[in-house]
Amino acid sequence: MSTQSQIRLTQYARGGGCACKIPPGELEAAVAGLIPDNPVPALVIGVEHGDDAAVVRISGDRAVVATADFFTPVVDDPYTFGQIAAVNALSDVYAVGGEPLVALNLLGWPRDLLSAELAAEVLRGGFEAATAADCLVAGGHSIDDPEPKYGMAVTGLADPSALLRIDAGQPGLPLSLTKPLGSGVLNSRHKATGEVFPAAIEVMTTLNDQASRAALAAGIRCATDVTGFGLLGHLFKLARASGVTAVVDSAAVPLIDGALAAVQAGYVPGGSRRNLDWVAPSADFGTLPQERLLLLADAQTSGGLLLAGEIAGAAVIGELIPQAGPALILR
Repeated sequence: MSTQSQIRLTQYARGGGCACKIPPGELEAAVAGLIPDNPVPALVIGVEHGDDAAVVRISGDRAVVATADFFTPVVDDPYTFGQIAAVNALSDVYAVGGEPLVALNLLGWPRDLLSAELAAEVLRGGFEAATAADCLVAGGHSIDDPEPKYGMAVTGLADPSALLRIDAGQPGLPLSLTKPLGSGVLNSRHKATGEVFPAAIEVMTTLNDQASRAALAAGIRCATDVTGFGLLGHLFKLARASGVTAVVDSAAVPLIDGALAAVQAGYVPGGSRRNLDWVAPSADFGTLPQERLLLLADAQTSGGLLLAGEIAGAAVIGELIPQAGPALILR
């Protein structure tokens, strides 16, 4: 067995992070039969539009938020992997305007290949990320798995009258993004070369708590987080659910340092290419070069919030307009 310093976790998995999600078109077909014929009043947010978490009203001013998220390693350091996976899972609660309350660990571990000490470091990273979010961690579930996987099932609380929903976009609202793009291509480069990208790690380990609270305080009611389906995939879902067209100023979209160079060098996850193919029939890409399109579709891990509204510190990247042909228009 190699020492911990020699272990590269990313080499034990085919994919990495949210880039290994099932393609969005396939996923929607798989869950189509789960949509109830008659709405359940208590289920405020369900599976209909692919929101980030489920929300169930339990009283007039209180709702339970529930979500689960896990994936294979995006970085080689086990502690950092645990941090990123936990922050990503917590993000689903923040993306609907909730506050996380308690989390359960979800761990798959190849016991014959990787030590229990490495697994403990992953769990420690997740625990400390949740603690920073004032979220309790109370056990969880683990299995012996050929590939390492980690994440969390998170339960939170929200005000059912003040939620962030994917279907609440309105024409005339600006679009804002709270984190830069590029973690997918940089994680792909890290997996291939072992290079470490501190800027990408900082983005992926930053909680979306402050952005979520600022959005609610500003009266924003439409949002989603940008993860495995990329900015274009998640924006397409938002525009479709809200019955609007989204116009994106591609030059205004912030990028993580090194992301463009990673695309130019060919480090593009398969998930990013699948995202671009999925939205293409519903988009007008204008004359944007392929490199820029791939970054806009890049499969993010623990990305930022995409808001229909403005908050301090977030980049304004476009606007929503009345439905006009394609769901997405890029300029």
